[in-house]
Amino acid sequence: MKNSFTLSMILFILNCESQSSTALLYLSRSNAITSAIKNNSSSVVGINVITFDQKSSNHNKFWNNFFPYALENNKVRSFGSGAIVSSDGYIITNAHVVDKSEEIIVTLEGGQRHLAKLVGIDRPTDIALLKIEDKNLPCFTIGDSDRIIVGEWVVAMGNPLALFDISNKPIATAGIVSGVGIDFGLRESGQVYQNMIQTDASINQGNSGGPLINSHGELIGINTFIMTGQSGYNEGSVGIGFAIPSNLVYKVVEELKRNGKINRNYNTGLKVQKLDEALARYLRIKARGVLIQDVEFSSAGEEAGLKVGDVIVTINSKEVESPQDIIRVISEGLHQVGDYINLVVIRNSLNKNIKLKLEEPKSKYWGF
Repeated sequence: MKNSFTLSMILFILNCESQSSTALLYLSRSNAITSAIKNNSSSVVGINVITFDQKSSNHNKFWNNFFPYALENNKVRSFGSGAIVSSDGYIITNAHVVDKSEEIIVTLEGGQRHLAKLVGIDRPTDIALLKIEDKNLPCFTIGDSDRIIVGEWVVAMGNPLALFDISNKPIATAGIVSGVGIDFGLRESGQVYQNMIQTDASINQGNSGGPLINSHGELIGINTFIMTGQSGYNEGSVGIGFAIPSNLVYKVVEELKRNGKINRNYNTGLKVQKLDEALARYLRIKARGVLIQDVEFSSAGEEAGLKVGDVIVTINSKEVESPQDIIRVISEGLHQVGDYINLVVIRNSLNKNIKLKLEEPKSKYWGF
């Protein structure tokens, strides 16, 4: 009996020591990154999007000439990621993930699915806001992207290659912040990627719209695209990914919550033309810039004091030499109706600083 009791005590002690060793081993493997992933994975969502691609149902081109309206809708499915930013169901993602969508389905950790409403979309910043009907959802704390440190550890979370739908939980990859403040300017797609965060955390197709978080678990960016060594974008990660900084994301999202859009349909009431060498010689102007040809009555341009014959040389401290330059500079500033831009113009051989307000168009026939 005594031997049996002794043996039981020995086994009990060994079991306790084993459990203690396992716990210590677990704790030794835990760190800020593993905690950030564990504490925030339930705030990440997978996004499935359905769009319709219209194609002619007549495969014979001859008959298409007689029956041009015989079209059929082909369902196209795509996927992306998102981040829950409020307990009542607001979700941030990329505009290019949900643009032109017919149906948006959001998958929560654990596999629960919701039909999402598109609250608003801003294509220039590539940010969209979704809403699902649910309560008490876990959500991200949005961090201050201006305080990011190059070299700090970060985690990209999301739905790469649609793996969220297989595992019903987000996929996480870790890396560091490789760079900040990276500008790509205005792209042919109309998107403006400015002040981007670069990371070597692996980002693949499907990560778009998902969160980039720091070691405190704060959302500091929205993963947006990858760069490859060949054609440039979104064809396979080579360790260079880019995220939209959280401070810009927050600003855009708050505006989308209020109005469902950001009004960038501005007008100044100015007609302009490039100041080429011949025109510059005729006007005896040595500088390069854009000549104001006409100013609409009672327009923002007139109210700012701009006059016919003024030459715009800079906007927001950036040189402009053509009407296209003006559009590019204003677009890259992500300006909207109500914003002011700072101009330097030449008038009577003197530089003049003018603050110009961007207002809603009063006439569709007037300039930029």
